[in-house]
Amino acid sequence: MAGRVAGKVALVTGGASGIGRGCAERLAQEGAAVVVTDLQDHLGEEVVAGIVAAGGQAHYIHHDVTDEQAWIDAIAETRQRFGRLDILVNNAGIGLGGSILEMTLETWRRQTAVNLDGVFLGVKHAIPAMREGGGGSIINMSSVAGLKGAPTLAGYCATKGGVRLFTKAVAMECATAKDGIRVNSVHPGIIETPIWTTVMGGQPGVNAPPDLDAMSELAVPLGVKGVPADIANGVLWLASDESRYVTGAELVIDGGLSVR
Repeated sequence: MAGRVAGKVALVTGGASGIGRGCAERLAQEGAAVVVTDLQDHLGEEVVAGIVAAGGQAHYIHHDVTDEQAWIDAIAETRQRFGRLDILVNNAGIGLGGSILEMTLETWRRQTAVNLDGVFLGVKHAIPAMREGGGGSIINMSSVAGLKGAPTLAGYCATKGGVRLFTKAVAMECATAKDGIRVNSVHPGIIETPIWTTVMGGQPGVNAPPDLDAMSELAVPLGVKGVPADIANGVLWLASDESRYVTGAELVIDGGLSVR
C-alpha cells in the first residue's frame, strides 16, 4: 500500500477509540504498519481488524502506558513484528474535571500518571529504537488546555501544559544529538470523542455527555466541533517526511478556539 508514510512503522497509544483510532486508521491508509495499543482490548482488536480488512498492516497490544515495563515490551514487540519503529503517537490520555478544592491527590496523580508519565515513558523508550533506524517522528497529544487555563480543569491543564513543554525540551535534545528524530505536540480543541464525558462531568450544572454542537457554536470561531479525522490529518503530516523541517512545534487544531 503506497502512501505518504509508506514503509514506516507507527505505534499509536490509546488507539482503540476517538482521536487515537482516527490516527491509527489514517496512518494505515497512507501505508504505515500500525501497532495499536490500549486497555480496551475488544475495541482495539476491532480497529486492527478494520485496518487489515482494508488492506493495511496492523497489530494490537494490551498496554498500560503508566507501566514502564509495558512500554519496553510494547516497543520490543513492535520491532519484532515489523522490524523497526519510525512513528510514535503518544495519544493515550484521560480527562478528569472537577473543582481543585474537591480534587483528591489520588485523582491528581492518576491523571498525571496517564497524561504526563505515559508520554515521558513512551518518548524515553522510543528514542533508542528510532535512533537505531536512523530517525523518526514523535507526536505527543496535548490539548488547547495545554495552552490556556480553564475552570474546573486544573489537573488536566497541568498535564497537557506539561506535555507541551516536555515536547519542546526533548525536541531540542534530539536536535542537538542530530539523531534525525523530530518531536512535536498536537493541540486539539473540541473534538467529538468519549473523553468529554469525564472532562465535563465535574462542571457545575453540566450533565454528561455534553452537547458539543452547542458548545462549539458558542465558543469556537468556526462554529462547529471537530472530528478525529481533523486531528489525524495533522498527525499524518507530522509523521510524514513532508514535515521534515518541523520540530519542537505545537500544531493547534481547534477551529480558532485558542485564539479567543
